[in-house]
Amino acid sequence: MNVQPKVLKGNQVRLEPLSIAHVEGLARFADPSMFKFFGGVVLQGSDQAAVEKYVRERLLLANTVSFAMVLEEDGLAVGHSSYMNIRPSDRVLEIGSTWIGEPYRGTIVNPEVKLLMIQHAFETLGCVRVELKTDERNLQSQNAMLKLGLVKEGVMRKHCINSDGYVRNSVYFSVTDDEWPAMKERLVARVNALLAD
Repeated sequence: MNVQPKVLKGNQVRLEPLSIAHVEGLARFADPSMFKFFGGVVLQGSDQAAVEKYVRERLLLANTVSFAMVLEEDGLAVGHSSYMNIRPSDRVLEIGSTWIGEPYRGTIVNPEVKLLMIQHAFETLGCVRVELKTDERNLQSQNAMLKLGLVKEGVMRKHCINSDGYVRNSVYFSVTDDEWPAMKERLVARVNALLAD
């Protein structure tokens, strides 16, 4: 399993390997409050310099491939997501550090991004499992994961420390290779319904 940066193209959104070229677009949506439940690299301010620092730090992370979410219609970068905690020997990876600019939340962006990333993980990279996790307090994220069709597995207590020092419990979700065909069918139908609106 060789996870490399590459462009993943959807109907409304494409995922491009994150680069400094995305800073200007991402800065339009820079809001440190989005990172309330995040650990690791987080956005420390709302200006372009803070976004550039965030992007540079993400690009230095080991075992991580980061993407900018870019709208097909105008090339605007509106969010970020990563493959992370990549375990080639187990054929497992995690999708995380995902954030989307406020005007694009609740739209086609998240379902299409997850379709692209999970499909690539199973159908190109040969994964047997894809994981996602969130802070136990982040009910919006948990509901979004359930709506995508992911399986809630359980809670890891005092799993990690968020950027604000909070010792958090993490809720784990996953999909396995044998579950993916049915999940893909539902996710494609959801994306198509959003395209038709």
